[in-house]
Amino acid sequence: MHTDRAESIGVSALLFLAGDEERLIRFLTLTGVSPQQLRAEARSPQMLVAVLDYLLQDESTLLVFASSDGIPPEDIAPARRALAEMAGEIGDPEISV
Repeated sequence: MHTDRAESIGVSALLFLAGDEERLIRFLTLTGVSPQQLRAEARSPQMLVAVLDYLLQDESTLLVFASSDGIPPEDIAPARRALAEMAGEIGDPEISV
């Protein structure tokens, strides 16, 4: 996936979470990210990876996001991988030993 598309999906996912206080609080609580950290690093590949990881762990929320933004659900994992590569992560955590 092209990095511009991956970033676009990541930013859309973050806006989706931020658009609902309950979803945002759950994300912050489960990830340990502070509101200040989220604001400071909102567009960083690392933060967008965290957002997509969060969505990938909750299929119902992922499907609501994908539907609301017109993004095919199968594009989320490739976007996460592209952002992880941008962030300097090595390998694919889904298949690493």
